[in-house]
Amino acid sequence: MSNLGNFDVIVIGAGHAGIEAAVASAKRGCKTALITISLDHIGNMPCNPSIGGSAKGHLVREIDALGGVMGKAGDACCIQMRMLNLSKGVSVHSPRAQADRALYHLYTKKIVENTPNLQVIQAEIADILIDENNAVTGVVNSFGGVYSCKSVVICAGTFLNGRVYIGKKSRESGPDACLPAAFLSEKLEAHGIRLRRFKTGTPCRVHRRSIDYSVLQPQYGDENPLPFSFDGERGSVRNDAVCYIANTNAQTHEVIKNNLEESPLYSGVIHGIGPRYCPSIEDKVVRFASRERHQIFVEPTGIDSEEMYLQGFSTSLPEFVQDQMLRTVRGFEKIEIMRSAYAIEYDCINPTVLLHSLAFRDFHGLYSAGQFNGTSGYEEAAAQGLIAGINASAYVLGDKQLELPRSSSYIGTLIDDLVTKGTDDPYRMMTARSEYRLSLRHANADERLTPIGREFRLIGDERWQRFETKMQHIYDALEQIRAASVTPDEVNTFLVSHGTSEITQKTRLESLLKRPQIHFQEIRDALHLPMNLNEIEAEEVGNRIRYEQYIERQNQQNSRMAELERIRLPLDVDYSRIRGLSSEAAEKLGRHRPEQLAQAAAISGVSPADISILMTWLKAGGYHGE
Repeated sequence: MSNLGNFDVIVIGAGHAGIEAAVASAKRGCKTALITISLDHIGNMPCNPSIGGSAKGHLVREIDALGGVMGKAGDACCIQMRMLNLSKGVSVHSPRAQADRALYHLYTKKIVENTPNLQVIQAEIADILIDENNAVTGVVNSFGGVYSCKSVVICAGTFLNGRVYIGKKSRESGPDACLPAAFLSEKLEAHGIRLRRFKTGTPCRVHRRSIDYSVLQPQYGDENPLPFSFDGERGSVRNDAVCYIANTNAQTHEVIKNNLEESPLYSGVIHGIGPRYCPSIEDKVVRFASRERHQIFVEPTGIDSEEMYLQGFSTSLPEFVQDQMLRTVRGFEKIEIMRSAYAIEYDCINPTVLLHSLAFRDFHGLYSAGQFNGTSGYEEAAAQGLIAGINASAYVLGDKQLELPRSSSYIGTLIDDLVTKGTDDPYRMMTARSEYRLSLRHANADERLTPIGREFRLIGDERWQRFETKMQHIYDALEQIRAASVTPDEVNTFLVSHGTSEITQKTRLESLLKRPQIHFQEIRDALHLPMNLNEIEAEEVGNRIRYEQYIERQNQQNSRMAELERIRLPLDVDYSRIRGLSSEAAEKLGRHRPEQLAQAAAISGVSPADISILMTWLKAGGYHGE
């Protein structure tokens, strides 16, 4: 076999995980190769043409705060931006961008092509070379060519042994009519890496002209949208696309019920496990039989494209059934399908075989990220890819590994859930998964993570200076507010006009800002307070004051958890020999092999009493934290 090149890090796959992994590795000084089956599908969006959404928008902001790619790419390719969950508390507000699909591919392709230390190669990887010490030494392409390296990140997405289903017909295929990765699965299993089958799907794309928009509900972008990137300013993203909402009806559901035997999901043809929180339309109709209708979000795939994406209408039913059921929807009577919906099965791992660094426990220099780890979604993939790329390069450079605790970020929660608990179906990030969500607001992702991005050399000098200036503005304003008081004469007219009670004596400004009717920016302007704040900084100041007591309570919980996170557990423990542990705890601890006491506490079946016993055992054995 011929050697085609020598690299520090090789990333397999150029989807959202692979892009982040490769760029992070290269930026940190490692000679990196990004190897993909097709250069024409770098940064592809085979499913929904959007970035962000509930909880996912938090992930994008965190990726940007650490110095990743997705936030800036999402802003550059945005055609509509909306903040979701505005009727709920500020902790679950989350940005979502409708993206120009073609532009996103071109933008991310340009990023990887122009990143120093990064070489982009079109090839299918058929094997990973591992020596007698279980250390990575290189990869082999499907024609036998070898690329030597010290570390590998697998970001295979849904390509591994990919098989597409439409009705009872199927064929080997990657997503979006790409070639599948036909060889790597067999070699991974030969190395002792066990694989399983998951499934996902994508709806039809239909022609813009075939929809009657007059009977649909329009959805517009925000008037003054917030970008994903902390380098951006309010209103700086393109925001002129319109989305729409349609609804299924009893006739639609009848067509589906009459054709369930044609569905590979219900005929037993598909064996892969599908995403719990993104079911197909036939699954919705069966599982929620009492529902009279289901929403369909009609979304443009790009400004210069006539394709419209039908979010919420994924299916693997035959093409003739897809056409029938769509024509029952009001506004779709003359629908023209441009790309049929399909389901896709693919190979992936159980992520409990990974450490929190996303390194394989049983190999040296081997990492993985994205749907190969059992997740769904571009944002979950990109978040993992960034961490895996940082750590693969750290392995090569001899640096410490980055392991984000749950209390630090949604990224930390995502990875901890995967490697500690595993997942029985494609994992989707949700705000409810984090017990720290009040502290993990999308708006403070930079405060939480940009210092870490700086430490790992992903944040440059200019951006670091802007970050420090922003934080200083916020801290100065908070100090000024806490020192300020107002009199009835100064503020009562304002209070009455905003529907809240007057004050009768001199009152601390901070206490007024906790009233739900009062917004910081408005009272600041009314009182002519001399504060050096832009709009985004002012919003953050107001939120901190209003939610201060809740945030403080959350911070106390974070501190307690941080203590447990500092206590390390040896990976070679025989838990069955620790006296006092319940048999269930011993069995589950032995299976999951947690790295920290906090991770042990998160395992179902491990009680507080078991944690106390572990702490006593650690002290007696002379084990200590970092």
